[in-house]
Amino acid sequence: MSVESEVMKMAKAAKAASKELACCSTEQKNRALYAIADRLFKDADYIKKENSRDLAFAKEKGLSDAMIDRLKINDSTIKAMAEGLKYVAGLEDPVGQLSQSWKRPNGLEISKMCIPLGVIGIIYESRPNVTIDAAGLCLKAGNSVVLRGGSEAMNSNIALSVCISHGLKEAGLPPDAASVIPVRDREAVTCLLEQEEFIDLIIPRGGEGLIRFVVKNSSIPVLKHYKGVCHVYVDEGADFDMAEKICINAKVQRPGVCNSMETMLVHKSAAREFIPMIFEKFVSDKVVLKGCEKTCQISAIAEPATEDDWYAEYLDLVLAVKIVESMDEAIEHMAKYGSSHTEVIVTRDYARARQFVRDVDSSAVLVNASTRFNDGGELGLGAEIGISTSKLHAFGPMGIKELTTSKFVVFGNGQVR
Repeated sequence: MSVESEVMKMAKAAKAASKELACCSTEQKNRALYAIADRLFKDADYIKKENSRDLAFAKEKGLSDAMIDRLKINDSTIKAMAEGLKYVAGLEDPVGQLSQSWKRPNGLEISKMCIPLGVIGIIYESRPNVTIDAAGLCLKAGNSVVLRGGSEAMNSNIALSVCISHGLKEAGLPPDAASVIPVRDREAVTCLLEQEEFIDLIIPRGGEGLIRFVVKNSSIPVLKHYKGVCHVYVDEGADFDMAEKICINAKVQRPGVCNSMETMLVHKSAAREFIPMIFEKFVSDKVVLKGCEKTCQISAIAEPATEDDWYAEYLDLVLAVKIVESMDEAIEHMAKYGSSHTEVIVTRDYARARQFVRDVDSSAVLVNASTRFNDGGELGLGAEIGISTSKLHAFGPMGIKELTTSKFVVFGNGQVR
């Protein structure tokens, strides 16, 4: 069977399964999620064995340590995936809920009902936990999902898809409701993007190159997230101890993810004291520092930043640093160089915090907290399917609610127009 035929067959089967899934009960969906979680533990040795094959392949390809870290599955990863599924099972099911009810002068009673989107195609790189997170969220929201992970995680994703298939069968749901395309060839991505007859939405997760390729080649609506150029702005009069903890966490904890800090902005009145203090900590954590001219004058540790550094999503232990004259300049910098992902202000001034929250146009704006909190799990949504930096039809982390749409429901008693 050709790649095109195989992908079309899977998409068509997912469409058929979505009709059944959209009508099944919350209890049945939850049973499937718990069954998948249990299967992860039962098949843990098999999953880790297949993952070890992917890790060896990644090292042969020369992937960075940060990328290999995203690819790795161990006992704690399996536990986290299982707990994520159980958490999603415990969340309120939005499907079938009525909202925004009103009555017209002619007696028609109108409301909006939450319904699944249908079939979602997800294209992603590394991070095989996305296979479980995405399947769990899509299933709870009543959607079928066709998953196409990166070639570097192919063995891991196939192993995880076996767990998903068994869990669906145990719950009496169609196994085709969640499937992984078992093809390394990139032609599979192109074929998936042509299945507009069967797939309702494409969600790409990965580097900017992947996402731009998907947007350019898809005949299906795409939910976009080009990159995560996230900023922390240390305001005039900020608590330096708090700012230090936030900035270190935002950059160092997991530098290879989209909600890590890529640029630190510091108010000029705070720079002379704060920059040497935090640079010492960054250097001890092996962070490469790139600074504006004023930053380099304060600390010789930083190498001069270029214009490209302000746009950069490093996804590594590299940080751009700029001293700004005011909060307004910080906000202007974020608007010009940022990606509408995550912005943070560290401040003691409530009024300035309120202004920052109002004026910054990003999917998450935080006050006195790390960029790393722009995450579905951390915000209480359960495992997320991605972070949208476009505003149609969702903005920010996408949980269950963001994987649904609504239809109008009208009750009458014989009205005609």
